[in-house]
Amino acid sequence: MNLVVILVGGLVLIALGLVLGMALHKAKLKASFESAQKESETLLEEAQKERERIVREAHQEASAETRAKRQQMESEFKQRRSEISKLESKIKNHEQSIEKKLSILDRKEAELEKAAEKLEEDNQNYKRLIQECELTLERTQNTLESIASMSKEEAKQELIRSLESEAKSSAEAIIQQIEEEAKREGQRRAQATVSLAVQRISSEYVNDTTVTVVGLPNDEMKGRIIGREGRNIRAIEQATGVDLIIDDTPEAVIISCFNPIRREIAKITLERLIADGRIHPARIEDTVKKVSKEFDQVILENGEQAAFDIGITDLHTDLLRHLGKLKYRMTGQQTVLQHAVEVAHICGIMASEMDIDVKEAKRCGLLHDIGKAVDQETEGHHAIIGANLCRKHHESSSVVEAIECHHQDDLSQARPLTVILHAANMLSANRPGARREVLETYVKRLEGMEKIVYDFSGIESAFVIQAGREIRAMVTPIGVSDEDVVSLSNDIAFKLRQEMTFPGQVKVTVVRESKQVDYAK
Repeated sequence: MNLVVILVGGLVLIALGLVLGMALHKAKLKASFESAQKESETLLEEAQKERERIVREAHQEASAETRAKRQQMESEFKQRRSEISKLESKIKNHEQSIEKKLSILDRKEAELEKAAEKLEEDNQNYKRLIQECELTLERTQNTLESIASMSKEEAKQELIRSLESEAKSSAEAIIQQIEEEAKREGQRRAQATVSLAVQRISSEYVNDTTVTVVGLPNDEMKGRIIGREGRNIRAIEQATGVDLIIDDTPEAVIISCFNPIRREIAKITLERLIADGRIHPARIEDTVKKVSKEFDQVILENGEQAAFDIGITDLHTDLLRHLGKLKYRMTGQQTVLQHAVEVAHICGIMASEMDIDVKEAKRCGLLHDIGKAVDQETEGHHAIIGANLCRKHHESSSVVEAIECHHQDDLSQARPLTVILHAANMLSANRPGARREVLETYVKRLEGMEKIVYDFSGIESAFVIQAGREIRAMVTPIGVSDEDVVSLSNDIAFKLRQEMTFPGQVKVTVVRESKQVDYAK
């Protein structure tokens, strides 16, 4: 019984607990709902306030932007209005100027009409005066004929006889003057002929163009020059500016470069590195710097030696340095320095034959190509560059003029020293062997040129002169007109270009001359 009571009591307690828990949970839920409702109302109020604030700020920004755009439009309108007013004033000024010009034109037109009327009046007066002069002349002629008892034809013949007598006396004086000028011209041409006939100089030749071969003690040295992963050969090429060619050629390395001075520096550097045995990038760089400094002295010594060989001891150091550079530049089979020395000797021989200052002539020959040593930064022909360089270092005016004009074709007004230098330069440059051409091929080339000229009809004689640089063809005056001479020279030049190979250019001169001979018996 007690157990039942206990169970019933427990169940009652449990039921009460459940009812109490449910009541508490319901109260809690109600409180949460109320707090959430209050919070949502608060958020709604804040959102409403934020919306009003945003709308107010947007309205203010729109108003400010509208005011700014209105001000900008007003300023642009004012600017356009000022520009339009300026244009209007400018157009008004133009209209005024046009009106002024029109008024000026009207005035000038009226003046021209007056001038035309006056001209017509003057023309009528001129015709009237001509008629009066003709009548006066006719009356004067009749009067003169009656006074002189000579007709018009007889007076004309008398006048012609007097003019012939006066012309003969004047012609005799002119003939005498022409004979004197011809003697002087003959003397000058004789000197030039003697100059061209002098060929007493010979020299050694070299054959060094764009590559230089450096000998090696053994083929193992090639690997040391190349270095690990090619670092040594790259260092040499970068420091000297040349290309090293290492191929299957036994015990040799080829240096390739168009600049002969860089090629010579690379050659000396490589020979020193091979002799030393220590080949690495740092050593290569030091050796190149040292050789470059020493090479400047070598260039100066080359110039001094050339001047000493010629017998000139007072050249400026800068000119000697430029002369030394010419040793590393080629012209045909010779270096330019060898060519300059050779020309100097020829100039000296010619000057002694023509009784001209030998030392000054040698000076011209030695310095005539010094412009070729100047770098490409200076533009112009080497003759002009060399003349300016010599003028800068206070060489005499005759030397400067000879250097400046030694490549000109027309030397009729040149000084004898210029003619000597021109002839000596042509002799040295165009003789057999100077342009990689032996005597046999040189003679065959000249004979081939003559044969081509003689193949054309109308050619009476042909001469190849100036070592093959000029052809002079004499044509028969009968059958060949002056117009045909032009086409004939063009045809000869075209055929030479097609069939012959020659250095530089060939000047073709066709001469047509008519002569009439008669005898008094």
